[in-house]
Amino acid sequence: MTIGGLDIGSRTIALVEMEGERILRGEVIATTFDPLEQCRRLLENRSFEVLVATGYGRHLAQANFADSTITEIKAFALGCYSIFPECRTILDIGGQDTKAISLAPSGKVADFQMNDRCAAGTGKFLEVMAAAMGLTIEEMGRIALETEAEVKISSMCTVFAESEVTGLIARGTPRPEIARGLHEAICDRAVSLLKRVGVEREVVFAGGVAKNPCLKALLEKRLGLPLLVPEEPQLVGAMGAALSALQ
Repeated sequence: MTIGGLDIGSRTIALVEMEGERILRGEVIATTFDPLEQCRRLLENRSFEVLVATGYGRHLAQANFADSTITEIKAFALGCYSIFPECRTILDIGGQDTKAISLAPSGKVADFQMNDRCAAGTGKFLEVMAAAMGLTIEEMGRIALETEAEVKISSMCTVFAESEVTGLIARGTPRPEIARGLHEAICDRAVSLLKRVGVEREVVFAGGVAKNPCLKALLEKRLGLPLLVPEEPQLVGAMGAALSALQ
């Protein structure tokens, strides 16, 4: 049985093709201003017995080509649990939202918290802050690890934080210290969300921001335990969507 899982997010769209529980291939592309056309590009010359969609655009997909939909919370729970059966807590930081999910030993969702009302502490936030410093996201993460010193960022609002960073640069504050402060602020927000659902081992870090080594290191230090990161953290939601068709 060939199953497709499609995760249509605000910044990226991920497609996973599976045969039973075995992944055949996965692909991630930018959402752009036309997510429907991007989905059609991903699905071109591919056929599935069942296609399940998740993410912000799941209803758009169902209206056009998906057979069914699943919420992001359930999709990430299924995806993470299939990769790490010992998983009990999930942190997903994506393009424009952050999710903290608590799982029962069976893999079912026990509780969750979601910050989706602003882009603070998400991938979009990192993009804007990196651009304000004239860096790529990768460069910003790298230089943040070069120092223990940090500048406290007083606002997590993307617009105000960008102005704050611009002002710090104008005053000659070293960029590594600014970068470190930004990562610490994101870490504060993520840990606060995790504590609302309770942090139990093992903890899985998923979503595009899980590729950021600085944030992973800071979170591990703050939580006092290692984080499990999937080999392809951006495919977890799409994988969970596909797996839901087997249930």
